[in-house]
Amino acid sequence: MNSPPTLSATEITTDRLRLRTARDSDRDGLVGLQTDPQVRLYLGGPRPRAAVEQYLDAIGITSVTRNPGTFVIADKTTDRFLGTLVLDRRSADLPGHVTEEGGELELTYLLRRDAWGAGLAFEAAAAALRAAAGELPDQPVLVVTQTANERSLKLAARLGFQRMSTFEAHGAEQALAVANLHSFTVRAARDTSTGPTGVGLVLDTPELWSGTGDRS
Repeated sequence: MNSPPTLSATEITTDRLRLRTARDSDRDGLVGLQTDPQVRLYLGGPRPRAAVEQYLDAIGITSVTRNPGTFVIADKTTDRFLGTLVLDRRSADLPGHVTEEGGELELTYLLRRDAWGAGLAFEAAAAALRAAAGELPDQPVLVVTQTANERSLKLAARLGFQRMSTFEAHGAEQALAVANLHSFTVRAARDTSTGPTGVGLVLDTPELWSGTGDRS
C-alpha cells in the first residue's frame, strides 16, 4: 500500500528564510547542529562528531533532504545554513497518535544556537504548514515535545496546536499536540498569527536532520 503523501514542494521562501534542499556547503552546519550540547539538550545530548561526519560522508550531503517534506533552513539573503525542518509521517510504531492507524503528519525542526531568539523557528514552521495546507487534504498535524521544554510548548501553542495528552518515551515525559492542517491556510494564518517567536520542538528521531531542539 502506498504511503500517504506529504509536502511535495522542494523550496519555500519567507521574508527572511529559504527552505530548500541540502548542498555540500551545508556540511559544517549539519555537523554543528548534531554536536552542539545546547541544541541537543532535550534530544539525548550531542552526538559524537566523528560519527556524524562519517554518516554524512557515507550518505552524501544532498541525500539529507532526499525525502519529501525535508528541508534545510537557510538565510534568504546570504544562503547561510540555519537549521533543518521536516514535515513527515509519524511512524505507527512510535507512541503518540490521534488516529487508530497512525501515520499522521508530524512537524519537527532544529535550529543552530546562533539562530535562536529571532522568531525564525516560527517563521519556518508556519511557512511549511501553509504550503502543506495548500496542497494536501485537511488532516491532523502532530507536534511531540518534551514537557520539560516549556518554550517548545509555547511555540506549538502560538502556531495553533492544542495539547492533547502526555506519554513516556526516550526516558522522559512527552507532550502530544495536534492541529488541523487547513487551519494553516494563508487566510487562516493571517487571521490568527500573533507574530514570530523562536522556540523549538523536542522529539528526536534516528535521522540526523530530524528531531527538534531550538530553545530560543
